[in-house]
Amino acid sequence: MPSRSLRVAVIGAGAAGLVAARELRREGHAPVVFERTDGVGGTWVYEADADASASPEPLVTQRRSNLDASLRTNLPRECMGFLDFPFVAGPDGDTRRFPGHAEVLRYLQSFARRFDLDGLVRLETEVVRVSRETSGTSWRVRYSRKASGSEKRETDEEVFDAVVICNGHYSQPHFADVAGVDAWPGKQLHSTSYRVPEPFHGQVVVVIGCGPSGTDISRDIAGVAKEVHLASRWSLSATSEKLPGHANMWFHSEAQIDRAQEDGSVVFHDGSRVKADVIMHCTGYILAACIVQMQIQVQLPIPHQRCNRLRGRQLCRSTVQACVPATGCSSTLLHRVAFKGGPFSTVRAAEPLGGRRSVGAIQAPI
Repeated sequence: MPSRSLRVAVIGAGAAGLVAARELRREGHAPVVFERTDGVGGTWVYEADADASASPEPLVTQRRSNLDASLRTNLPRECMGFLDFPFVAGPDGDTRRFPGHAEVLRYLQSFARRFDLDGLVRLETEVVRVSRETSGTSWRVRYSRKASGSEKRETDEEVFDAVVICNGHYSQPHFADVAGVDAWPGKQLHSTSYRVPEPFHGQVVVVIGCGPSGTDISRDIAGVAKEVHLASRWSLSATSEKLPGHANMWFHSEAQIDRAQEDGSVVFHDGSRVKADVIMHCTGYILAACIVQMQIQVQLPIPHQRCNRLRGRQLCRSTVQACVPATGCSSTLLHRVAFKGGPFSTVRAAEPLGGRRSVGAIQAPI
């Protein structure tokens, strides 16, 4: 048990926030989870009515979810679950080894029920500011919520001994910088807005990015589109070629878009060009934790290029901000194995809070 029990604010009730609450309580602390939406699950809650006309400007308001309707896990369920709570198929659920997003949400909801976490979560309560008290030993959390019996929102504040930030990194889209795109007459959107392929029927679509979202969405759209052109900057050789098994899909390796033109053309670095109706940016997200009002040694948002290089190589530095006592950013790893990294990162955030381990003792990367 810790030398003293601390009151800890956990921001976000997705996978990271839920496991953070459980681990903090196991360490003898009193977590309070703030969730701005009406249920737990974070990004795994499917939102069908996304704005498919999203502009290439950073979104002003966060999206709850960025899932498309056909999304399935790209890892088997055996690799998805928490170590002490296996991701087992239920009799009435999706029994596939690579299940759909609804099955993952069911799993997270089951996790919350199994460990009695729902009572710790304040739903429809959005944290808008976190600031350090002048004493230096506590944090003031300002949040807004719907007033009782009204659609108006009211603001309140509470003081906590510590704050763990679990608000995810899939809310601020990163858009590719394409020369001439302001005068290009076609439509642009980010993968966070994509839900179903039907709106792209008969169109020529250029997909920027060949990560999981880019490959999944391009195949999904190819079922209805006239042409799909997948542009990637990573490949063993530079080429523009039709993909085997897909009559209407082309892969442009080492051929990110060079420019977009007023006549509707999209020109690739290798000189090839297509007349396109849509540019789909599958280019990832910007890490941000701007609710924390103080100077932090690790700058947030982290530049997109830096995010790509970070991956999961510095677990401790990504998890606990050693220069700021009593704060933690849980699960900021970009390429961890699904939920399995959550307990490790949150335990490392929880242990220093009660004096069982100093923050300085866990600075070395794993």
